[in-house]
Amino acid sequence: MDLSLAIFVQIIVAALLVIGLMVGNAVVMVYMERKVAGFIQRRPGPYEVGPWGTLQALCDSMKLLAKQLYRPGNVDIILYYLAPILAFFPVLLLFLPIPFGPYLTALNVNEGIILILAFAGLGVLSNLLAGWSSNNKYSLLGAARAVSQTVAYEIPMILALLAVVFQCGSMDLKNVTEQQGAWPWEWNVLTQPLAFFIYVVSLVGETNRAPFDLPEAESELAAGFHTEYSGMGFALFFLSEYANMLLVSLVAAVFFLGGYKGPVADGFWWIFIKAYAIMFFLVWIRWTFPRVRFDQLLNINWKWLLPLSLLNLWLTAIIVKLLI
Repeated sequence: MDLSLAIFVQIIVAALLVIGLMVGNAVVMVYMERKVAGFIQRRPGPYEVGPWGTLQALCDSMKLLAKQLYRPGNVDIILYYLAPILAFFPVLLLFLPIPFGPYLTALNVNEGIILILAFAGLGVLSNLLAGWSSNNKYSLLGAARAVSQTVAYEIPMILALLAVVFQCGSMDLKNVTEQQGAWPWEWNVLTQPLAFFIYVVSLVGETNRAPFDLPEAESELAAGFHTEYSGMGFALFFLSEYANMLLVSLVAAVFFLGGYKGPVADGFWWIFIKAYAIMFFLVWIRWTFPRVRFDQLLNINWKWLLPLSLLNLWLTAIIVKLLI
């Protein structure tokens, strides 16, 4: 088989597997969200459908897919339908450079993190199109918030990852993983604790999770940029949100927590254990901390995260230069 054809087939198969991963991840995360919320609020959460309520998320998914697609009047039809598609499909490409195992990478490129950061920006465009095309003031305000929030928190997130790139001397995600050991004291989180802290706070803002969920603030904006979406349109936004949560958690596991390396038998299970530990933390803080105001949200970034990320990057560059 021609090499280019083999790579094309490999990418297609990987994309199909990623779609299955995204759907399965959404089902798992819906159940986790409800159970963790129930535990924190001292109530059982879902427990009627299936053992311990495990089938409730699956039933809700089927109900959502069966709902009628309702389009409000006076919307921009092309942009209205393009927005959820643009939110979902670019996420497929973002999982391709992730090294799930020593020999389990769909697209092994030298600048894998550049590919992820480049295509991740398309999610902001989908939010903007959804808010603009919906002909709804709440949707437009939510889109404006989403754009300003995402653009702001992308900067310290990139600078935090860049500090690890300086330390490892590579943008290849597999190479970054291989330079770490199997045990926690051999991970980059110990040499870059400030970068890890900045990245975790930034990923909360990037994924629009509470307490930074201002673009979807129900008490102010109904549902924000996807207020006018129902059925499959809402489902695509829903899937992409949880897929983005998994993606940023996987990147955190690769850059700071040793990736697929573990104390016993390296493999894909380790990177998923680390990623879902971070996602559990995201669910935990959602049901623990109140939503901040939008000015507080931006002040956290511009007054604290950005100066700290620049300082950390500067110190990393000096230390790396002195050690060479």
